[in-house]
Amino acid sequence: MNIQCFTVGMFGVNTYLVTDEATGAAAIVDTGETEELVRALKALDPAPDVQMILLTHGHIDHAGALTFLQAEWDVPTYLPTAEKPLFDTLPMQGRMFGMPQLDRPCGRIDHFIDDGAEIQLGETTLRFLSTPGHTPGQGCYFDDHDIIVGDTLFSGSIGRTDFPMSDPRLAVESLRRLLELPGHLRVHSGHGPVTTLAEELRSNPFLGYLRRERGLPAGPSIQWAPGT
Repeated sequence: MNIQCFTVGMFGVNTYLVTDEATGAAAIVDTGETEELVRALKALDPAPDVQMILLTHGHIDHAGALTFLQAEWDVPTYLPTAEKPLFDTLPMQGRMFGMPQLDRPCGRIDHFIDDGAEIQLGETTLRFLSTPGHTPGQGCYFDDHDIIVGDTLFSGSIGRTDFPMSDPRLAVESLRRLLELPGHLRVHSGHGPVTTLAEELRSNPFLGYLRRERGLPAGPSIQWAPGT
């Protein structure tokens, strides 16, 4: 699949246009919090054949512009089941983070998905891996070559676990499961540059506990939760 990244909004969030190269069918992954992504996608030539919207989680920078996108592309939208309680707070999330001007309507969810779900985009099968911790239902979409991880993992870092509804104990286990996937997978994060699972296992200071578990050189390590 072809992946185009659009970094938008005041949080510099990475949103993605994922296209099945065989058919041209496309999916939008995450939204930003303004109409900036809509403008960027409408400027593409040829216009993308958007067939679905996928959300990694329900924070305002990843889901806040959903209604803008749905007004332009009335297509099925997918959300992790366990993320609904956080997604439902979008009308007050701006206030929760001290920015009431960013309160947003929720938008429409058509399909709730759970760990192991498969979504067909043209001839590409996207699999869903549930990775809660940063949020209750945060998850990742992947094929045999690429994985879009939201705020689960970054190049050299991980998603924060001190927000309302975060759980560092769940994040510890989620990262353990994520790093069981093949190391060659290219990691497309919610913020920052592309990396690979192998590179993060080798050098990410927040994954020192995984290196110790696997008998790998420990390298720089940060203890950020019990068991790490």
